[in-house]
Amino acid sequence: MTAVVKVEEKLYVNRYLVDAGRPHIKVRPHETPSAALVALTHVCPAGCYSTNDRGQVEVVPDGCMECGTCRVLTADGGEIEWNYPRGGYGVLFKFG
Repeated sequence: MTAVVKVEEKLYVNRYLVDAGRPHIKVRPHETPSAALVALTHVCPAGCYSTNDRGQVEVVPDGCMECGTCRVLTADGGEIEWNYPRGGYGVLFKFG
């Protein structure tokens, strides 16, 4: 029988080098979040998006896997600013 490995266990082996003060993702200011922003709070595999006490969506990009899910969901509305992290920063995948 093959052992089942949870996604959380796989994500745990990855490492992330934070570029302090230079986030590679920013949520554009909004009063009421779009449906796409709200969706990010549920579908981001790294759990980087959350809703604050005012109902606005915020991002903490530490741990971002740079998968592009947020870019795809917000492509039409442009609710986020997304750039690759500077060289040497961001996710460090561990394979094997």
